[in-house]
Amino acid sequence: MLKTHGRYDHHPWRGRAGYVWPGGARLAVYLGVNLEHFAFGEGLGAELAPGGPAPDVLNFAWRDYGNRVGAWRLIETLDELALPATVLANSAMYDLAPALLAAHRDRGDETVGHGRTNSERQSVLPPAEERALIAEATAVMTRADGLAPRGWLSPWIAESHATPDLLAEAGYRYTLNWCSDDAPVWHRTTGQKLLAIPYPQEVNDIPAIAVRRDGAEQFARMIIDDFDERLRQTRDGLPQVMGIALHPYIVGQPYRMRALRRALAHVAANRENIWICTAGQVFDHVNGLPPGIVPGG
Repeated sequence: MLKTHGRYDHHPWRGRAGYVWPGGARLAVYLGVNLEHFAFGEGLGAELAPGGPAPDVLNFAWRDYGNRVGAWRLIETLDELALPATVLANSAMYDLAPALLAAHRDRGDETVGHGRTNSERQSVLPPAEERALIAEATAVMTRADGLAPRGWLSPWIAESHATPDLLAEAGYRYTLNWCSDDAPVWHRTTGQKLLAIPYPQEVNDIPAIAVRRDGAEQFARMIIDDFDERLRQTRDGLPQVMGIALHPYIVGQPYRMRALRRALAHVAANRENIWICTAGQVFDHVNGLPPGIVPGG
């Protein structure tokens, strides 16, 4: 017998109950904007080029560009296209760049827990230390934002066997860690159930650009093709969620921003046929559906 996670049961795509998003849409689209802070000279971090001995100034400065410049260029683009954002924030960002977090609050964007820093993985911690990490990040965000985050994305999407239970225990209602479906799925925990909302591992600038070395135009084309194909697929009557994962130190570079703006403009031009939303709005809608409509635990 294969070992299993036990969080949800298998539900094939065909044969599921159909439902619609607000306005009768079948496709929900949200933008996941990752605001991340990294330790200088130690810990984890994406690389533009192979780093040398610590301190790796080349890659640290490249990532810091996102918080100093790229994130602001991205906000300008979101404002221009009237697009909301789901902000996935390391709690360390609240000390590093409070004005940036305030700018997203002023836009009405949702903020999701994203650990303390992307220099660490929570999956390697004992349960007590992981519980403390979640509590510390949540407390920082709650004080600054005036309300507790309801969603969580682990740094590096790293989970221990206990992570979903610890998130539910801490009051979280949904997770972005699991990319096993095109629609939300309920997960079992030792406490209240947790909704897994799809977060992309393909339409995501880190694996696309930083890992596979796709170009700016290729990434923009990926967004457009993924969007157009999903819109076509929803003719089967089943709802989908499309996430677009963005990191300002990557897409905030000027030539990439130019290509990204074209892709997001394509999405925005179809707003009458889709639901442009935040991840939290997806949770609210799903949570209000009759029991048994959404598969899972």
